[in-house]
Amino acid sequence: MTDTPENKTKIAIRDLYKIFGDYPESALAAVREGTSKDELLEKHGHVLGLNNINVDVKEGEITVMMGLSGSGKSTLIRHLNRLIDPTAGTVELDGTNIVDLGEDELRRVRREEMSMVFQNFALLPHRTVLENAGMALDVRGQKKDDFEAEARKWLERVGLQGVEDHFPHQLSGGMQQRVGIARALCSNAPVMLMDEAFSALDPLIRTDMQDLLLELQDELRKTVVFISHDLDEALKLADHLVILKDGYVVQQGEPQEILMTPNDPYIVDFISDINRARVLRVRSVMTKTEEAPEEAAGEVDHDATLESLISRSKGETGLTYIVIRDGKQVGVITMAELFKALVPIEASEDGIRANAA
Repeated sequence: MTDTPENKTKIAIRDLYKIFGDYPESALAAVREGTSKDELLEKHGHVLGLNNINVDVKEGEITVMMGLSGSGKSTLIRHLNRLIDPTAGTVELDGTNIVDLGEDELRRVRREEMSMVFQNFALLPHRTVLENAGMALDVRGQKKDDFEAEARKWLERVGLQGVEDHFPHQLSGGMQQRVGIARALCSNAPVMLMDEAFSALDPLIRTDMQDLLLELQDELRKTVVFISHDLDEALKLADHLVILKDGYVVQQGEPQEILMTPNDPYIVDFISDINRARVLRVRSVMTKTEEAPEEAAGEVDHDATLESLISRSKGETGLTYIVIRDGKQVGVITMAELFKALVPIEASEDGIRANAA
């Protein structure tokens, strides 16, 4: 399939392996022959970080890579800007394999093509909020007078006008992370890497930051790679969701598709406790048709949550709604179909025990 402006691949990850240990090349052969992560550690004394990863990160989308601790998600994002070198495989940015880049070109990519937002904020304590926000332009050699206006613009955009002369220790955790986002935006890099960027925040602040990211994304259409261990967060943010376990991709795709058609018991276990009404969209449950029903209770947007439609219908099960996208009918949804979609797929007994532990 040829990439179009709507689906162009910005970052192509192909056959990517990472093995930690003294002799990764010899251990790689064992992994390719089917040795598991536990077996590799027990028999070869090496740790399998990534196992044959193949992912397309689309331009202008939020790709969320998620999994439990030890799944390989943070290892994977550090390969995208080559903070970690792979044992085998390629990472292409706009068709250029960054694994082959020399130090000067790699430094340019990190400064100009990719920005990064960290879990622990990573602000310089001796610099003001304004200086931290403009750090990427400072590193490129611009003087403060030259980048100050740009830094102020992005600080205001993330809601931090008036604190430009403060130091990081004078800000709350949420405010510090807003500085981190402003710094990433000020760099004007087309790719933003966000490694568990909101994990250290309190729940309410975390929700605010998620909403801010989605608001900025609607406007800027950055290519965002977001690492998370939280499924609710992943489902809220992701255009494309990649679920990892023990260093390999268990399933990837549009979040709604994964919720409706999980392809592995591990995924079933993962999604078993999700509030399906809150995350499933009308488009995932509707019957596709342009033919109007005989009776309709009204129209509903294709991207509305099932929860919102339940509230609107007041729980009546006999209603039918016309589903609209961009002003045109794309389907119909009955409340009976909606309620069937809310019945969760049962988690495996092993998954229930693991979650309880």
